[in-house]
Amino acid sequence: MKELLHSITVQRRVIGALLMREIITRYGRNNIGFLWLFVEPALYTIVITLIWHYTRAGRITSLPITAMAVTGYISIQLWRNIVGRVKNAVSVNNAILFHRNIKVLDVFISRTLLEVFGAFFSFVVVSTIFINVGWMGYPEDTLKIILAFLILSWFGASLALNLGSLISRFPIFDRIWKPISYALFILSGLFFIVDWLPPDGRHIVLLFPMAHGLELLRDGYFGSMFTAHYDIGYAAICCLGMTLSGLLLLNLTGRGWDAE
Repeated sequence: MKELLHSITVQRRVIGALLMREIITRYGRNNIGFLWLFVEPALYTIVITLIWHYTRAGRITSLPITAMAVTGYISIQLWRNIVGRVKNAVSVNNAILFHRNIKVLDVFISRTLLEVFGAFFSFVVVSTIFINVGWMGYPEDTLKIILAFLILSWFGASLALNLGSLISRFPIFDRIWKPISYALFILSGLFFIVDWLPPDGRHIVLLFPMAHGLELLRDGYFGSMFTAHYDIGYAAICCLGMTLSGLLLLNLTGRGWDAE
């Protein structure tokens, strides 16, 4: 038991140190520093939302277009940024992996936590701004929103585990990921509500866990205004399967890296 507690303490300190290192390396100490972690995705979401608002995109639907844009783009940035930051984590952190207590998984976890933290607080800040200017209403179910963030974060982390492990051994997967990411971007539900689709299209979109996460997020924000389609159990099983396969690949990657 003491050894387990000691291991947990060591890993917590390692991840904390990696978080600080990543923040300083990525954002530095100049200007607003680590606040860019929240400001960058918030600015991107605000710009896109303003475009949706002033181009009268709301004419095609009775749903609140600002809330659709905010929930959509924040969710996309959440899982895509996790994958984008984690997939090359091994290649850019080779030097620190020589430290005995630092493992590849620690680097993955620290980068994932940083992206989740940034996306969540960006969502809070952007939502607060638009609520105060009267463009968005208050969320209907906060627990559903939190659960949706957990599912989307889990999806991004599990996908990043698989992709990052593969890229560290086979760099060609980095190029393969780019067209796949565009396809997932379209199928995520950013530009539509799943209920708008015909049954066959709905079935295809709901094969992907991130679509369930976005539907749940929108259900938590304005669910009384549309019929949401999602299955939390299915999304969890998919993410669990991806996590297990990612850990297996990561274990093989770690052994191969140690051999070098």
